Amino acid sequence: MRFILSPSTQPSFNLAAEEFLFSANEGDFVFLYINEPSVIIGSNQAVENEADLNFCTENNIQIIRRLSGGGAVYHDTGNLNYCFIHEKTATPLSADFLKPIVNALTTLNIPVEIGKRKDLWLDGYKISGTASHISKNRELHHGTLLYDTNLIKLHQALNPEKRDVIRKATASIPSPVKNIRTFIEQKNGIAPDKSVFFGEFTRTLLNLYGIDTLTSFSDEELEIIGKKPIFHS
Repeated sequence: MRFILSPSTQPSFNLAAEEFLFSANEGDFVFLYINEPSVIIGSNQAVENEADLNFCTENNIQIIRRLSGGGAVYHDTGNLNYCFIHEKTATPLSADFLKPIVNALTTLNIPVEIGKRKDLWLDGYKISGTASHISKNRELHHGTLLYDTNLIKLHQALNPEKRDVIRKATASIPSPVKNIRTFIEQKNGIAPDKSVFFGEFTRTLLNLYGIDTLTSFSDEELEIIGKKPIFHS
């Protein structure tokens, strides 16, 4: 098991890194990364149905298509992304991959629950959406973790004028969302900065796996990832 923290906040790099790790012939990976403001759409979605293109252009929000299906999500530096990649299991479409995330958050006194769509809910609000990609021999599961995301920009970026421009595309299912930081502040009156929380969460997750340290990509891996084409919508 390699536990990797991305050296980049560029969504094109991090999505290419996921594809690189997924295409590896063997090996289990946990990959954590933070992206600059971006809208990441599912493999079977239409950009026009999912994002306000003018708002995204005016606010330098990149729009990129990912390998997995599912709905569109908004990323920024207040959101931590997690990705699990490993050999195919007997039940690849179950929500079992979320158990380490649930256990880590519970350890940090954040009582999340797994929802019907393999998402995470806290205090009646969605704080993590997930998507998966399954091949003959491998499976990839990744998700968001809203801690201190700009929810105003999230709603504006994911609010197109019309949602049914292209009818055959997979549509996102809107849900009420909330930042984990808001939950902590309402409970304790104060919450740690996002960098502090992300560090605590990462250390907790490492401990659950019995792993001492994070690893990084080698120079050779970085070169391969840099050459992978990523679709900018």
